[in-house]
Amino acid sequence: MASNRTLQGLNTQAQRAVAHYWQTCTVQRTRQVQSGKADQGLRSAVTGGAQMDGFVDLFADLIVEAGIPREFIFRNSAVELPGFFRPTKEWDLLVIRDRTLIAAIEAKSQVGRSFGNNFNNRTEEAVARAVELWTAYRKGMFATVYQPFVGYVFMLEDCAATRKPITAPKTHYPIRPEFRGASHMENCENFCRKLIFERHFSATAFITSSRTTGRRGQYKTPSEDLSLMRFARILAGYVAGAP
Repeated sequence: MASNRTLQGLNTQAQRAVAHYWQTCTVQRTRQVQSGKADQGLRSAVTGGAQMDGFVDLFADLIVEAGIPREFIFRNSAVELPGFFRPTKEWDLLVIRDRTLIAAIEAKSQVGRSFGNNFNNRTEEAVARAVELWTAYRKGMFATVYQPFVGYVFMLEDCAATRKPITAPKTHYPIRPEFRGASHMENCENFCRKLIFERHFSATAFITSSRTTGRRGQYKTPSEDLSLMRFARILAGYVAGAP
């Protein structure tokens, strides 16, 4: 693998990405309020886009240092992949060289109210995204047998609402033990881990940040097996060995 400068400074870059996230949310929310188009709380900022750009920048730098020229890294535009169940699906970052799909990464966040409903949306989006990509891959739609790196990064707001235990609604059948009395934060952590266990994603990362200290770049890693550093090391190693 080439220079690991980004890996060595990853925590600093991650702090900048977190600060950028909250600053962007604040700016976008202010603009939407002024235009009269604000929706529910901080969700107005999250729907504005660009909040996770700091993380995408970090991964792009890491990929370049691993030996992939920047011209083969796509973000903001030309980020669609053909689908099997639908025509196309956009990703936050793609790495494609000589028609070979090397990596596809998605970075998501969740802040504001309605954590339960939004969590359901996040789980459905992520699983559907992975199923779409791997089905297209098996159908030979990427014109290569090389298995790409598929990554997912999730940042959750750290607040009282995400830390308190959730009472699951009654169902016709028993729910899984890990959901009983779990907080929303614990559910999100387990969700990111299950995406790996079930082989939907090559690697995932899960971090939390509060809207007060997050503006200064502070964030937490609830579990080291889902840390940004582990995600970055797997990504760098995979890309370094790409054809």
